[in-house]
Amino acid sequence: MSRSGTLLIVDDEPDMLSLLQRTISPEVNWEILCSTSGTEALDIISRTRVDLVLLDIKMPGMDGMELLERLKKSGNGPTVIMMTAYGVIELAVESIRKGAYDFLTKPLDNTRLLITLKKAMEYHLLLRENRDLQKLIKGKDVFCGMVGASAVMKRIFETIATVSKADTTVLITGESGTGKELVARAIHELSPRAKRPFVVVNCPTLPENILEAELFGHTKGAFTDARYDKKGMFQEADGGTIFLDEIGEIPGSIQSKLLRVLQEKEIRPLGNSRSFKVDVKVVASTNRDLQEEMRAGRFREDLYYRLNVINIELPPLRQRTEDIPLLANHFLEKHSRELGKEGLGFAPGVLEELSRRPWKGNVRELENCIKRAIILARSQVLTLADLTCGNQEECLVTSEIMNLPYHQAKQKVLATFNHEYLKKALRENKGNVTRTAKQCGLERQVLQQILRRYNIRADEFRVIAQSNQS
Repeated sequence: MSRSGTLLIVDDEPDMLSLLQRTISPEVNWEILCSTSGTEALDIISRTRVDLVLLDIKMPGMDGMELLERLKKSGNGPTVIMMTAYGVIELAVESIRKGAYDFLTKPLDNTRLLITLKKAMEYHLLLRENRDLQKLIKGKDVFCGMVGASAVMKRIFETIATVSKADTTVLITGESGTGKELVARAIHELSPRAKRPFVVVNCPTLPENILEAELFGHTKGAFTDARYDKKGMFQEADGGTIFLDEIGEIPGSIQSKLLRVLQEKEIRPLGNSRSFKVDVKVVASTNRDLQEEMRAGRFREDLYYRLNVINIELPPLRQRTEDIPLLANHFLEKHSRELGKEGLGFAPGVLEELSRRPWKGNVRELENCIKRAIILARSQVLTLADLTCGNQEECLVTSEIMNLPYHQAKQKVLATFNHEYLKKALRENKGNVTRTAKQCGLERQVLQQILRRYNIRADEFRVIAQSNQS
């Protein structure tokens, strides 16, 4: 059985060492070492990683106060608890001032002794884990698939490493393309749930009636097409992590049911009178301003505060331009290897120019730009000409749209795309929604919802088809 920590007891009285070892050993899963002098204790600590020291103050030769000072000079030494038969308040204050975790007086109260030792060990192991994480992050430009050496990204990497250990809910905010799903995956992979499922729910792509069934499951006969019992995504993620991508898009009726899941840790499938407990870490993301959504009555305030226990805000790429050369080289290496075109490089001045571009689509846009350049590259050196947006006439993101605020621009591009794409498909299928949905690779219900959202009437295309025939 592996030990979860090491305790060193230092006291010049062998009988006291024996008593303390017999008292502590049955109550903890630690390795317990003993020493009768400060000099011997230093020798043990130099050869063995000791987490916690229970140290007597009054000893011949090197006393406890001198040993405490020596241990604290090392910076990352063990956590120290002092003990003495001389219950003088001045000694207690002095030992705490010199870095002791706590102070106990003899005769020791066993209950207080054990509580103090356990708290001190928990404190020390947490400090050690944080130091280990700092070493893991320091000096590395890639962290769980994310690239960055800027101060803001280093802080985000540290936050991810810390929050991954707790089961608290995390809300990731930031513009589209900043890497919110990568952060969610990193939180899962570094967590104790890493070997359990990581389930992604893309909230905007599922209409309200389908989203509820997908999240919570359904029983056979719960609705027209429910031909069998189906587990929802929360049950699929049981024991693991569920990632609710773009949670700001979910309708109000689903928000209230999601709130219940977060509060009660249980779900009720559609058509079922029973509820089922689920053990799931919830990570959500949004590119919307949820504070504004709450003020507009589109997002529940109580749900927001349930989700926003820990917030990780990802900066847009334009606010961490020092990372752009790192990202560009990372994507060049990654995609040239995947596409069988190793050996590519950037021409002089290219990285500097890439660092000056606005990258409205953030890291995703940069990655797509480099991947496209690799595919179309005619030589081993990528020039600025290779790294253009492409034919401006074919690009939906026109200069007019680029001058709009982000959310307005996004909505305008989506509206233009849906109108052009779906009207063409409806025209080809003479307004038949079923055939159009099949051609587009969509469920009929999903297509109907999109048509309603963008005020596109399929019957108009049936009329056009009939008039053309006549």
